[in-house]
Amino acid sequence: MTPEFHRPLSLDRIGPHGLDVTVDASPAECAALAVRMNLPAVLAVSCTFHLIREGRDKVLARGVLRARVTQICVISLEAFDAPVEEVFQVRFVPSGEESDDIDLESDDEIPFEGNAIDLGEAAAEQLGLALDPYPRMPGTEMPDVKDEPDDHPFAALRRLN
Repeated sequence: MTPEFHRPLSLDRIGPHGLDVTVDASPAECAALAVRMNLPAVLAVSCTFHLIREGRDKVLARGVLRARVTQICVISLEAFDAPVEEVFQVRFVPSGEESDDIDLESDDEIPFEGNAIDLGEAAAEQLGLALDPYPRMPGTEMPDVKDEPDDHPFAALRRLN
């Protein structure tokens, strides 16, 4: 199945000094990403990559993702537009050659098959990781909540002090 944001790049295009590539999502791709990410809207996605070959078939990718999405505020439940900006580093490795290392400090690995990597899918994955899981609209404050409700069984005892 082809991903919503598909930008294949042949490994042959990455020279000895690396390659700089920018991928931008079309309006239709943004709409499909919004469905995938369970968002009201993805307004724009742009990702710039600097690709460096590591041996014959591995690629180190340093990237900057910039996006604009519509999210739902967890406090007010109102939709609001939010910028997303993420600097990241991942490594493309042939499928089946992923590391078993569980080191949280090591680069994420993205498996690929054949002689091409998918920069659009890599950008989509980074967008999913960069989204705030508890988005709050700017200026929204948490409502004041009493520590204990007045009808608590021990509320009368507190008033005796």
